[in-house]
Amino acid sequence: MTSRLRPPNRSLACIDMEKSKVPRSVRPVPNRWMPELWASPKPFGVGEQHSNNYWEVFRAVWENRDQLPYAYRILNDGVCDGCSLGTSGMTDWTMTSMHLCNIRLRLLRLNTMPPLDDKILSDVSQLRSMRSRDLRGLGRLPHPLIRRRGEPGFQRISWDQALREITEKIKTTRPERLYFYMTSRGVPNETYYAAQKAVRALGTNNIDNAARMCHSPSTFALKAAVGAAATTCSYTDLIGTDLVVFLGSNVANNQPVMMKYLYYARKAGTKVAVVNPFHEPAMERYWVPSDVESALFGTKIAEQFFQVRASGDQAFLNGTLKHVIGEGWMDENFIRDHTVGFDEVKKNLEAASWEELEAGSGVGRDRMKDFARMVADAKRAVFVWGMGITQHTAGENNVHAIINLALAKGFVGREGCGLMPVRGHSGVQGGAEMGAYATAFPGGLAINKDNAAKFSALWGFPVPDQVGMTTPDMLNAAQRGELDLLWAMGGDFREVMPNPESIERALERIPLRVHQDIVLSSQMLLEPAETVLLLPSTTRYEIPGGVTETSTERRVIFSPEIPGPRIDQARSEWEVFLEVARLAKPELAGQLNFANTEAMRAEIAAAIPAYNGIQTLKKKGDSFQCGGAMLCANWTFATPDGKAHFKPVTPPQIEVPEGAFRVVTRRGKQFNSMVHEDIDTSTTATRDAVIMNPDDARILHLKTGDRVCLRNDFGVYAGEVLVADVAAGTIEVHWPEGNVLVNPQARSPLAKIPAYKEFWAAVEPAGNGAKSEPVLNP
Repeated sequence: MTSRLRPPNRSLACIDMEKSKVPRSVRPVPNRWMPELWASPKPFGVGEQHSNNYWEVFRAVWENRDQLPYAYRILNDGVCDGCSLGTSGMTDWTMTSMHLCNIRLRLLRLNTMPPLDDKILSDVSQLRSMRSRDLRGLGRLPHPLIRRRGEPGFQRISWDQALREITEKIKTTRPERLYFYMTSRGVPNETYYAAQKAVRALGTNNIDNAARMCHSPSTFALKAAVGAAATTCSYTDLIGTDLVVFLGSNVANNQPVMMKYLYYARKAGTKVAVVNPFHEPAMERYWVPSDVESALFGTKIAEQFFQVRASGDQAFLNGTLKHVIGEGWMDENFIRDHTVGFDEVKKNLEAASWEELEAGSGVGRDRMKDFARMVADAKRAVFVWGMGITQHTAGENNVHAIINLALAKGFVGREGCGLMPVRGHSGVQGGAEMGAYATAFPGGLAINKDNAAKFSALWGFPVPDQVGMTTPDMLNAAQRGELDLLWAMGGDFREVMPNPESIERALERIPLRVHQDIVLSSQMLLEPAETVLLLPSTTRYEIPGGVTETSTERRVIFSPEIPGPRIDQARSEWEVFLEVARLAKPELAGQLNFANTEAMRAEIAAAIPAYNGIQTLKKKGDSFQCGGAMLCANWTFATPDGKAHFKPVTPPQIEVPEGAFRVVTRRGKQFNSMVHEDIDTSTTATRDAVIMNPDDARILHLKTGDRVCLRNDFGVYAGEVLVADVAAGTIEVHWPEGNVLVNPQARSPLAKIPAYKEFWAAVEPAGNGAKSEPVLNP
């Protein structure tokens, strides 16, 4: 995130922390029960289809029974390592009641379980058939381990030996043949910052992180349109605004606590609309477990669903804006005084026929007008979107289409208004802003000679000024034999990237693979080209001095160290990165050393002006919002001309062979790629479900439970039909299992993220024991 907005000073940060417990909303939330919003008259929704949130509490207690006091301290004092809504213990800055969700409870065991028995790693042949969730369940990585080519498994080595292996490889190759990747697994800002600094000291910008795979198209579009590459509002703007729109996002599964925000929003009179191919049951009705009224009778959430076909969002939004303009429903004063580019958008929409927009969106013009009227009737609105918008070849323009509609009504820079790319993981917002990117320095500054010179002066060593490789670029380079070292902190490329079989081949060609993590992953077990190292990491709760996280609403939150059991040989990831850099570049040892995380936060404040205030965070509950509660306040935009920018966008022409279906991936009962259950209780979908429209199924003479194969030029996926309320011509399958069908070369033009939501497949009856190729076991 970069912005010309004045960064918050110390006094503002103090005020923010002092007021953190005061609940805020656009309109008051009535303190009474509202039967008109009840989802069901049956107490606790008995017999209704919905998740059993109370079971998750009992499950977490049982699973962590050997470390219950420690588990409770993590929940009560730590900052959540789940999605990016952000907590301090079990409270947040949006509501005065409890903030605790299923995702956090499911992740808790990763922080409390004992080390695994390293004897099981002496021969990994049997482990390779295990599901990823079972590999994680074996326990924490206990100490550094090494496996060389031809060996059946791993053996223990010392930290000194492990670091020497890495250092020697770095010294004997060129910087451009090194690559560093960081997942978002509970990774704090300090680790991202230290890692990218260490990598640049080694002479390369080849570092990337999971943030790119989610919202980098949002970053590009928001920066270009309004000058602020992050969520422009706060969560409190959702509660009591006139309208909240969710596009390509299912927060009921991915950010469950937001459903509590929406419960309060609905009570305060907010309307909720969902634009999505699938009519998500949990977005229509949800039982909030920590509120008596909603726990008993559930809550009606979304009033309207607009079921676009896969990749139809841009056409739908253009059609909506065409109605808004045609009916004169826009804010003409705002457009005239504070924006540029509107006339070009208007001409572009005038040239688009309704037939084209209907065909592209799969939605009739009357339904587009219904949505346009909801937008027009709202004086304030917040637009929330997820990866259903960004993970397309036109991901950046999909976001521009949302921004165009919001700007037409001036829905930015004022209370109850905003643009919110909702983050799915607690580490991704900070990961992008700390500079752990191949294409950006800290603060989101572009990689060029001027900015490289700036950081060279700050850090005291030459900083490379050439853009590095993104993760897809790296995997292509590995396939060509052009990579000598991959250092992956967490993650599993085999599961999260398209074409898993080619990913295996690429990884097995890299001479030295370093996997730094808290638990086992399937990619660790792939055959070494020469050497594979496993390095045990601490969790965020074990890092001495505490660390920070940045939430979706740009809130930087202090997470203290939590006293409890430790894995003796686990080390803080930030320390390991810097130590290797010092060993490889001993002449820079003085510039690559931090006494503690507090010292690092002081440097972060100097390197990233928007993070001025992070150096003051020292105890539980300390936080501040980068840029304040609202970006673009008073319609002041941090663009070169100070205006917000409309951009004409034309929906892409996506060719689908005759008889084939558009296919998108979706999430089930999981967190990121970590699958927790084989059945999603909110939809009844199994992991191999092929979710299909009733009319499409009838034409193909299929019914729920029938076995089918999805086939395209990239792979075969075997699954079981689930007839459900999904847009006609669209099929949904779970991610990451569906990656076997994703075109690995289809990426967005600027962010270069894979098009997980944009591919096609033909449907065939299953036969001869057909199965997905290759089978993933997430």
